[in-house]
Amino acid sequence: MPLVFYIWFGLLCLVGIVWVSRHLQINRAQGDRKLSPDNYTGDMSGAPKLSVLVAAKDEEDNIEACVRTLMDQDYPNYEMIVIDDRSSDKTPVILAQLQTEFADKLTVMTIEHLAHGWFGKNNAMRRGMEAASGNWFCFSDADCRQTSRRTLSVAMGEVLTNKVDFLSVLPNLETKSFWEHLIQPVCSAVLIFWFHPDRVNNPKQPAAYANGAFMLMNRKTYDAIGGHERVKTEVNEDIHMARLAKEAGQRLFVIPNDDLYVTRMYSSLGECWRGWSRIFYGCLGSFHRLAIAILVLSTFSLMPWCSLLATAVWRSTTAGSQWLQWIMAASAVVIVLQESVMIRFYRLTGAGWQWALGYFPGGVICLGMLCNAICKLGGSSRVVWRGTAYRGHQVESEEGYRPSTDVGGVPPATKSATAKDHVVRVP
Repeated sequence: MPLVFYIWFGLLCLVGIVWVSRHLQINRAQGDRKLSPDNYTGDMSGAPKLSVLVAAKDEEDNIEACVRTLMDQDYPNYEMIVIDDRSSDKTPVILAQLQTEFADKLTVMTIEHLAHGWFGKNNAMRRGMEAASGNWFCFSDADCRQTSRRTLSVAMGEVLTNKVDFLSVLPNLETKSFWEHLIQPVCSAVLIFWFHPDRVNNPKQPAAYANGAFMLMNRKTYDAIGGHERVKTEVNEDIHMARLAKEAGQRLFVIPNDDLYVTRMYSSLGECWRGWSRIFYGCLGSFHRLAIAILVLSTFSLMPWCSLLATAVWRSTTAGSQWLQWIMAASAVVIVLQESVMIRFYRLTGAGWQWALGYFPGGVICLGMLCNAICKLGGSSRVVWRGTAYRGHQVESEEGYRPSTDVGGVPPATKSATAKDHVVRVP
């Protein structure tokens, strides 16, 4: 057997061992604690005042559910501030109606122009903080919907009981379309690889992560990291705020949630492509990290499938040999190991296990997103989000961005009659 095939076979064996080890990691993850409505059921009457801030830009489909479920919380002492950030749809009308209904607790602010030198959401949150009177701040997104009335109470119970300065409660991802089912779990797994909660929650580890869907911090921490001023030109301000907090010696903690809130990130292939490219660009943020992510995804997820396909084609065009059969058999075994892990992972996250069978095409699309994120480094490609175009750390254009078709001319995906809704829980 030629040397190259010894190396090929050995690499497949190594990949197989890694996938076996993933079963052990899932065993541990099944025992991880999650924040649930049953936590911290004691009296919260003496809890500190909390300011909840949400930035909304063109969120007519989400903003009412977001506000109503936050206004229905059982936390005894909080205010809510919603910042309408240059919306061009019905968001301002909906917010005006909600402000009339919840006049005692809800404040609506309006931004008509983006401040020079600031990115959209960061500028909106900065403006909202000018009106915040609480001792603690909860930053959330307009596409989040609370599924429990106790979200704020259990989150505050967590930080007060365990002396946490900066808490991020990870979202459950609501998936409806074909593309969401195919892509979201794969992309989430890439982030878990880099920002595993065990490393993030360890003060001795440099890993830092937070999800902007739910970030809770006290005023001391917000001041220690320099507020939104320090992240005013960052696309993913959440992870940069987490990094600054950890560098400043603040206690950072991330935790999954069990039936507290959900968010639907993207609904079509085009939205998934742009959104996850932006997330990878903002979260990984350097060529070497993105390159490592590409290498790991290519080697451990995609290579076994490519190996099986290559050997199958090779065998069909040449006289079969023993070494070729060994390579093909090893590839098939690794794929079985991979699928067995991903079926368990998809179940753990709340996605239908059957979608694990689409892990390979989902991985190919995720690989493309990582490559797209590399193109955005250094301003070589622009990031367009919520109607504003960014290139590097500069605002390129505030013009509306409403393409009639998604990537490759494919129309936005719609929910089919046979589609089922799933909530993906981050383990």
